[in-house]
Amino acid sequence: MVKQIVDEVIKRNPGEVEFHQAVQEVAESVAPVLEKHPEFKKARILERIVEPERQILFRVPWTDDKGDVRVNRGFRIEFNSAIGPYKGGLRFHPSVYIGIIKFLGFEQIFKNALTTLPMGGGKGGSDFDPKGKSDAEVMRFCQSFMTELQRHIGADTDVPAGDIGVGGREIGFMYGQYKRIKNVFEGVLTGKGLDWGGSLVRTEATGYGLIYFLLEMLKDAGKNIKGSTVVISGSGNVAIYATEKVQELGGKVVALSDSNGYIYDKDGINLKTVQQLKEVERKRIKEYIKHHPKAVYEEGCDNIWKVKCDIALPCATQNEIDERSAKKLVENGVWAVAEGANMPSTPEAIKVFLKNKVAFGPAKAANAGGVATSGLEMTQNSQRLAWTFEETDKYLNRIMKDIYKQSKGAAEEYGQPGNLVVGANIAGFSKVARAMLAQGIV
Repeated sequence: MVKQIVDEVIKRNPGEVEFHQAVQEVAESVAPVLEKHPEFKKARILERIVEPERQILFRVPWTDDKGDVRVNRGFRIEFNSAIGPYKGGLRFHPSVYIGIIKFLGFEQIFKNALTTLPMGGGKGGSDFDPKGKSDAEVMRFCQSFMTELQRHIGADTDVPAGDIGVGGREIGFMYGQYKRIKNVFEGVLTGKGLDWGGSLVRTEATGYGLIYFLLEMLKDAGKNIKGSTVVISGSGNVAIYATEKVQELGGKVVALSDSNGYIYDKDGINLKTVQQLKEVERKRIKEYIKHHPKAVYEEGCDNIWKVKCDIALPCATQNEIDERSAKKLVENGVWAVAEGANMPSTPEAIKVFLKNKVAFGPAKAANAGGVATSGLEMTQNSQRLAWTFEETDKYLNRIMKDIYKQSKGAAEEYGQPGNLVVGANIAGFSKVARAMLAQGIV
């Protein structure tokens, strides 16, 4: 039955390989749930959950600084609203196409369910590249993008956030346009500035949450982050704040990367330098060696996985660790891998980790801290309140511990103890399936 469903998804969504991969992983994991709950099979829950409730595709015309007209594509996939309004980020990157957005939106359904907050799954974005664009160009694009998107979103309908290429600047421009058109001030976007409805900890949330989840994994494995050597891919928000938390807890991060290559600093990465380069100057990671000449830079971001480490945290993009890289990590003695990016390990890589008893934290569980804190931002907006950093961080830590507990428990219940991939998929799916069953055939 599961194979037939996956085959049908591939047939109906040709060429969307990332989406196919995401569906196959979930479908295979939840097969025993369907056997145990014939009511889910009868109601065709899996067949319905792999089909988005709504797919929105639109053009985004804008004018560059030379006065030339440009045209990009905009996307919003409203995937599942069984447990709450659609929730998921917007990604601005040249690689964006409908298959990427579907994969991300599908993953978001289960990730959001795991947070215990009332959020459905969705995702959106554009093939627009903000790199190298002026603030004025980014503003004009964001305003054009939101002029169409505003028809489909709302605080109780669909609440987008940021993702790759969409930070505080882009959220600000889009929120301003939404407010201008709708004439309402509401929590329709998360990742807002602190002066206008944003939440403390949101910037740090995915990176911090990743480490809170990792700590639970290590506790069960009898390991400690203190004194460990850590390699982290990426150098955006997730990587930066995961690095900060690792260093705070006594671990040593020795490598970071961007899409061109990676830096290796055997003495430990100087985070202040990285933050200055990436958050202030918006420069490439190779500039790090100008400030720290003992560090080494190498072209090719995937080469980072040959660096010897105890813990690997992929925080860059999907499918960045393949089977070859996974084997190299194992060969070099890695004993824990937790995913900060969305689906950064290929299915073959995951098999290598599980076969070699590497503690493995899958993305939909380990990187849920970002959307969890987005949910907390929605709560604060609804209450017209702003919580302290300590209050919000405490909620985040509790949510990540609960996600680990749910994933671990589901894996044990279905006879696969320690397999958090299966556990996270089952725990998230079961919650959404029960809600869909209760709400009828809609």
